[in-house]
Amino acid sequence: MPTVRAEDREGGVRLLTLDRPPANAIDIDLLEDLASALDAAREDDAVRAVVLTGAGRFFSGGRDLAAVPSQAPDARRLNRIFRDAFDKLFSLPKPTVAMINGHAIAGGLVLVLACDYRLGLDGEYKIGLNEVAIGASYPLVASEIVHLRLTHQRASELMLGAALYPASQALRLGVADELFPAETFTATVLRRAARLGSYPREVFAHTKHMLIRDAIARVRAETDEEAERVSALWSVPESRAARKAQREKLGMKSMKRRTED
Repeated sequence: MPTVRAEDREGGVRLLTLDRPPANAIDIDLLEDLASALDAAREDDAVRAVVLTGAGRFFSGGRDLAAVPSQAPDARRLNRIFRDAFDKLFSLPKPTVAMINGHAIAGGLVLVLACDYRLGLDGEYKIGLNEVAIGASYPLVASEIVHLRLTHQRASELMLGAALYPASQALRLGVADELFPAETFTATVLRRAARLGSYPREVFAHTKHMLIRDAIARVRAETDEEAERVSALWSVPESRAARKAQREKLGMKSMKRRTED
């Protein structure tokens, strides 16, 4: 089953939904499905704008820590697929809108920031870039996206502080442009996306390219060797210990919920 669902809505809006329960965690399958869905949206002239969201309580919980490759060839393949999928979203020459419906953490929040316009649900969920806390290094494409979308102050707060924040902080942090109540959320996001899609497409694409071209050039100039040096930081002892502690913490929380249920 595909981990990204595509649905066409009014006004030439294509809704892409990450659907990999329970947390829409990022693995090779999801990245490949997302890249394919973005290619299809790019080539389809009927698609004027793309909305990206998540199924269930998560937009995306970030990279699947249980699927981190231990062998160099597998890590190299993951690096390439990760860079390709995020690049395709970031550089899509059509309007992209993140519909932040739930938890957006680590790589999940980077997917949000890769979109041109970011609208969030005014609800109870968490956002944050906690990679440093769990020993996960940032791929270049993720760093470039964060640096372009956020002020240096907010990028430093999120990346180096590595905390998770309530969604109510999304506006202060610059993660979301606006928050909406549940009863108007979906309709508002789709309407805003259709409005962006109504602009002359060639002019929109050119203007977007001018805004992101330097960041994209740096991403595409990265060599496999440079990417491997960054991903190798995942394997140092302190990084492995931090992720082990995180998995144990999540396991205890899951067990507690089952007991309470």
